[in-house]
Amino acid sequence: MQELEYKRYEEIGNWDFSDIKYTVRQESSWDFYKEISKYSKPNSLILDLGTGGGEKALSLLPDVGMIIATDFSPKMIETANINKSNFPDKNIKFVTMDNLNMKFPNNLFDIITARHTIIDAVQIYNCLSNNGVLIIEGVDKYDCWELKKLFNRGQAFNDSISISQKDYNDIKNAGFSKIDLHEIIQYEYYETENDLLALLLKTPILDDFSELDTSNNIHQTRIEQDLFNQYISEHTTDKGIELKRVLYGIIATKG
Repeated sequence: MQELEYKRYEEIGNWDFSDIKYTVRQESSWDFYKEISKYSKPNSLILDLGTGGGEKALSLLPDVGMIIATDFSPKMIETANINKSNFPDKNIKFVTMDNLNMKFPNNLFDIITARHTIIDAVQIYNCLSNNGVLIIEGVDKYDCWELKKLFNRGQAFNDSISISQKDYNDIKNAGFSKIDLHEIIQYEYYETENDLLALLLKTPILDDFSELDTSNNIHQTRIEQDLFNQYISEHTTDKGIELKRVLYGIIATKG
């Protein structure tokens, strides 16, 4: 699966969703970047895992002593370094790295952040300083559930437990002393069918990296038009095409 994920993001080359037109109605108060700012100090050393093209790290992470932002896709890191030119005063370095094979000394970082990416809780624990903090925002099993049920597949669709519970268990077993788990509910309203389609083509909500064109070993996204049209028909509102998102936030302290 990770090989397919790597190929997919090398093909995409960026993680910018600014061209997709939608509005958001929040049902939860927990905010990933506000939590990072809450725990940050002027001299903090932050590691941002799965940074993609760096768009959010550059614009939303606080100004601290230093930010190291990583992604396992060299193409994403190339995009991030291009984006960095628009933030000349940001003290950030982009590095190609696999989250499951971290290359940093133990007890180094004050804060490690991970948004919508896989983690290895033990490696993160080792890289954090004493009383260091891990802050996660993830996409849970029941995210976009009505859409997944209609297509009968998708990210974590057949998993026996939720992604949030698995992360919680892994973090607890790694040795973190305090762990807070938060459910995040939000409703997104997409302006047009093409906006929703653009989201689905760029994320693993439906495909879960499971479709592979064996003739050229390139990942292919499969979205059946009849089912897509049915979802549009059943979920179009006066605000746009509704998509219920179910995310989770975790704050864990090493101690």
